[in-house]
Amino acid sequence: MTPLHRTLIGVAVLVLVGFLASRWVQRAFSDAPAPPGGAGGAKAGAIAASPGPARNAPPPPAERSTLADALNAPTSDIRADLQIVNEVVQAFQTNFPREGNPVGTNPEITAVLTGKNKLRLALIPPDHPAINQAGELCDRWGTPFFFHAESAKKMEIRSAGPDRKMWNDDDAVLSP
Repeated sequence: MTPLHRTLIGVAVLVLVGFLASRWVQRAFSDAPAPPGGAGGAKAGAIAASPGPARNAPPPPAERSTLADALNAPTSDIRADLQIVNEVVQAFQTNFPREGNPVGTNPEITAVLTGKNKLRLALIPPDHPAINQAGELCDRWGTPFFFHAESAKKMEIRSAGPDRKMWNDDDAVLSP
């Protein structure tokens, strides 16, 4: 074997090792899951998509939560709806024990409950019919719920009731 051949083989080995090391580093420090289809990411004959901003987008939740499926169901009532919302809040507390209640305005709380949290856990599907165009979780009459954190672990949830006016006699309130 000539010195030129040894040099070419050495360069080829270094290129291969560098490529493999860069792939390992990329996967080790990436939030994105490994692409399907093996190490190359694409199946034979497939055209690889060009990397872009969507590559760093968070993946969708693995499973669709069913906690809020019966929220505002025609066969139910506002008391059951309040209990469902309370169960969703409690599920949040269970999954985020250091944070306690979700905090903020209705749209902020709704965003957290629909997956805008550090685990990307959607306890309510983002496309749930009880969420209005403003991103607010609403009661069966289309009025946004009012959330009042009584403590780090206790959340009062209020519906304005059928008259859609908050703070009067027909309001429905769940205060654990």
